[in-house]
Amino acid sequence: MQNKTLAALADDLAHGRATARKLVEECLARIADPAGEGQRAFIHVDKDAALEAADGMDRLRKANAAPSPFAGIPVSIKDLFDIKGQVTRAGSRALEDSPPSEADAPAVARLRAAGFVVIGRTNMTEFAYSGIGINPHYGTPRGAWQRQTGHVPGGSSSGAAVSIADGMAYGALGTDTGGSCRIPAAYNGIVGYKPTYGLISRIGMKIMSDSLDTMGVMARSVADCALFAGAVVGR
Repeated sequence: MQNKTLAALADDLAHGRATARKLVEECLARIADPAGEGQRAFIHVDKDAALEAADGMDRLRKANAAPSPFAGIPVSIKDLFDIKGQVTRAGSRALEDSPPSEADAPAVARLRAAGFVVIGRTNMTEFAYSGIGINPHYGTPRGAWQRQTGHVPGGSSSGAAVSIADGMAYGALGTDTGGSCRIPAAYNGIVGYKPTYGLISRIGMKIMSDSLDTMGVMARSVADCALFAGAVVGR
């Protein structure tokens, strides 16, 4: 199911061809694969919480109470957003000793409300300050293009793009100032979307440029980005 769109996955879940547990386990296996890019694409993996959430979505779907058709689909969150109980490092060692966030950022909370499963926090350019995607602290995931050569993944949402390209998640929450979703999406053969400024709340998101920063999304197709962004907006 690695290359399936959100709509196709929702159909599989609705008709019993897949379960949330299976989708999450497959993504976790790809992240943990020592031959893959998971160790560099993710700064933190929510393995236990993701499996627990997946089981919960499977139970709700059996009871015809799933919060949306996408309930149980694994997604990744850029390390620029607050997740309750976790430290938001912004790809930097300088913030490692910061207190854990007391609440999810609204964008994260809305994804959870729709039933998406947060599988982990993705790597990024330190403080989102580059379009190349290099991170000297947590490693640099190799881009999907001619991977054996070791091309950069694009940035700043580097791990987010690689998580989609490699089937480690099916939607990615990122940010975009001057291309931080669109550049890594182009480098990795997926789609990145920068929404209208102010459309989506930036509460719980570390800001680099107050007049330019927006939340952004990445997925396998334009249609997937529209569905995913809609969930973040709350539609």
